[in-house]
Amino acid sequence: MDYCHSGRIRRIDEEAIHRQLDSGAIVLMGPVAVSVTGESFNLTSEEIATQLAIKLKAEKMIGFCSSQGVTNDEGDIVSELFPNEAQARVEAQEEKGDYNSGTVRFLRGAVKACRSGVRRCHLISYQEDGALLQELFSRDGIGTQIVMESAEQIRRATINDIGGILELIRPLEQQGILVRRSREQLEMEIDKFTIIQRDNLTIACAALYPFPEEKIGEMACVAVHPDYRSSSRGEVLLERIAVQARQMGLSKLFVLTTRSIHWFQERGFTPVDIELLPESKKEMYNYQRRSKVLMADLG
Repeated sequence: MDYCHSGRIRRIDEEAIHRQLDSGAIVLMGPVAVSVTGESFNLTSEEIATQLAIKLKAEKMIGFCSSQGVTNDEGDIVSELFPNEAQARVEAQEEKGDYNSGTVRFLRGAVKACRSGVRRCHLISYQEDGALLQELFSRDGIGTQIVMESAEQIRRATINDIGGILELIRPLEQQGILVRRSREQLEMEIDKFTIIQRDNLTIACAALYPFPEEKIGEMACVAVHPDYRSSSRGEVLLERIAVQARQMGLSKLFVLTTRSIHWFQERGFTPVDIELLPESKKEMYNYQRRSKVLMADLG
């Protein structure tokens, strides 16, 4: 097929671009390039952006399309995709006959850019006033990011996370939802905590207290930042705590709760009598607080 005056990028003069950038200039790249023989060829904006981002070792690539990012089956914006997930989205759209929409073209470029070292590629809407500012200067943005490494990570807590955990759990302690823990107690028990961090903010935490003789573990101090309570962070923590408990050889997991009974029941926990608690935990049970005991098998 003769593509006439549509072309592909063969070379980018990186040094010339860097010189302009170093002098404080803003470099505007148009969609027309010139061949070695002097002919002009039209290029797609997505290919220009992708190749420039790779060659200039950019940290971010930003694309604008008619929709506010990629949506899931419920129509909600997917805030983050890994390259393999983005590629799967492209292939799904191609199966529907969509090869050249702005979203598909950008996702193709984003996958290539991320796999070539660009850390984040953002897809946002050109129809939304202030979309770029909201995407770049808010923690969660409003569009979709294609990333090699998630801005959010779940990991075991360290002593450096004490401040973030305290900031997260203090409001819940003041409301009587969580039992109060001092900084000193947290420091002694920090190895039992697992946290979820997003851009250096602790947005969720939970602790696992094992009772090896009874092969039972307690999931305690479960807290999720108010901005993320409608998400699946609680379930992610529960799954991680359950994995840790199994690795310790525990067969059951229990919680003491006054407010989240139904949430745990929906995830396989059932109410049990206080007598089923480990002896040491039973001795410390606060009858004034009257927490419900719920337990789940880890098999």
